[in-house]
Amino acid sequence: MYPHLLLFVFAGAIKILYTMSRRSGRITLQARDSNALVPDVRAPLKKRRSEPSKKELQPAAKKQSYEIQKCWSEDGASPCLLIETPHKELEPADPSSFKQYRFKNLFIKASPIPRLSWASSDDVWIKMLNKELKYVHDKSYLQRHPKLQPKMRAILLDWLLEVCEVYSLHRQTAYLAQDFFDRFMVTQENVNKDYLQLIGISALFIASKIEEIYPPKILDFAYVTDGACDFWDIQRTELHILKALNWNLCPETPISWLKLYAQVEAQTDGDNFLVPQFSQETYIQITQLLDLCILDINALDYSYCVLAAAAFCHFSSFDVVHKVSGLTWDSVAPCVRWMSRFMDTLRTQTKPQLKNFPKVKSDARHNIQTHVAYLDLLRKSLDRPDSPECQLSPVAVATVLTPPSSTEKPANH
Repeated sequence: MYPHLLLFVFAGAIKILYTMSRRSGRITLQARDSNALVPDVRAPLKKRRSEPSKKELQPAAKKQSYEIQKCWSEDGASPCLLIETPHKELEPADPSSFKQYRFKNLFIKASPIPRLSWASSDDVWIKMLNKELKYVHDKSYLQRHPKLQPKMRAILLDWLLEVCEVYSLHRQTAYLAQDFFDRFMVTQENVNKDYLQLIGISALFIASKIEEIYPPKILDFAYVTDGACDFWDIQRTELHILKALNWNLCPETPISWLKLYAQVEAQTDGDNFLVPQFSQETYIQITQLLDLCILDINALDYSYCVLAAAAFCHFSSFDVVHKVSGLTWDSVAPCVRWMSRFMDTLRTQTKPQLKNFPKVKSDARHNIQTHVAYLDLLRKSLDRPDSPECQLSPVAVATVLTPPSSTEKPANH
């Protein structure tokens, strides 16, 4: 019996050793291959994945870019024409679609922004010009809304300016709200006039959250509507506006362009470009002209940079305007002529004064939006006939908001 027992024990030991050796082999193999990038058993799957589908072969949609095309002139200067170009990797499906964003007769020279320590002045300038093409506005949107009239838009914007002054909001906030409103209305159809106030206050609510450090609460915006809108209405309309604008909420407004022009004109070597160097008194006079002009829906015929340049031109010479904006006289002249009747109306009014606002420093008072009887001034301006004597040459148009002296008046007057 003993030999059989020894044989049985020996066979069992061999089986145990074999099993342990297999397990240790698996463990060793697993430890050795755990750091491998692609196991051998997944090779067929890798081969299948290496053949992408047709959808994967299509390039992802990318934003359009713009470039400045140099146009050399005889005097050696290098003005440039801003044109829109498709992305280098994509072929535009419809090349004609780019025409609607091109400026007409708008020539841009090299960046007027001085050298910056925190960014490239050329990059800043190009980004601002690209925004001018990206954010399109058009006064023809009223054709989509038969129940609306241009006067209704003027009343709404005048009320928003008043709300901004009550809550000491910045001028940029008011102009952002105006831009949001106009671009939103382009995306809609057949809006009833009863919804204009709701759309306007919702646009101002969005703008205040973007621009203000401490924006008013939504209940404050609902309060100023005197019960016409509650905060639920504003919330729903806010989301509607954001979706319609595709969350494109950072345009260069006429105020941002005007502040750039004024700062470049007043800048001296060594000064911090972010610290305002221009005169506050002159700045608020120009902003009052812009406030009045923006109430007229015909202001949407012009790009924001041209609007600001035309307003600046009424208080300076065109040589200065060309220096700070790079715009040609042919680009600015139509807007200067259209703006002349508004300027004539403001000349009959008292020159605006800087106002004091609670919790606003004296050197920042010019940034706070103010309000006057703009609707009355708008009516007077539109009643004025076009001035045939409007200067259409690159010379100084005006310097102050006061009538010219008797010695400065033309002989035929």
